[in-house]
Amino acid sequence: MGIQERKEREKERRRQQIIVAAKRVFSEKGFNKATMEDIAKEAELSPGTLYLYFKNKEELYASLSLRILQYLHIRVTHVNKDTTLSPDQKVKALMEAMYDVYDFDPLIIINMFHLQSSETLKNLSETLLNEIKDLSRRSNSAIAKIFEEGIKKGIYVDRHPMAMADIFWSMFSGVVLFEASKKIIDPGKDYLKSTLTVAFEIFEQGIRKKKA
Repeated sequence: MGIQERKEREKERRRQQIIVAAKRVFSEKGFNKATMEDIAKEAELSPGTLYLYFKNKEELYASLSLRILQYLHIRVTHVNKDTTLSPDQKVKALMEAMYDVYDFDPLIIINMFHLQSSETLKNLSETLLNEIKDLSRRSNSAIAKIFEEGIKKGIYVDRHPMAMADIFWSMFSGVVLFEASKKIIDPGKDYLKSTLTVAFEIFEQGIRKKKA
């Protein structure tokens, strides 16, 4: 292994060390109360070292979303490319994929939805913002192709597949955020999975083309 390769590996290892520490701090204190100093202490690094990897707290917070978006893209692309599934089976597989995306890291996906609806995006570097946008766009396009196939085969209503994908994603994020807020008020109640199941069923019935 060359010197340059060792340096790159060490750089990535340090970056992951910071991200892991940030996740713990954000989980414990929340975004508003957490500071870069808190994260540096958790990572056992100097605050100055953090700024070599992330320009601010917002960028570090947003970087946590990339893992979720990458996993989402992998899962949805896998469903989309499975030629053994019918359009109906692909939609059901898509719904299962969304459960998996949430289970992959519930805290981070909730934070990601908050991030998307906040001013935080304006404080990100152009590189990170473009990476988030690109992953989101590719995932949404893969979801749209699933609906497009069903439209072409006369199973689903003839509407723009990208609009259907946007509605599907909005429904998913809305249910996750609403149920998360309810859980804060009453931690003993967790109806996320059952509510998502009902929402997915209603969505599927709504896009299905009515028989003449």
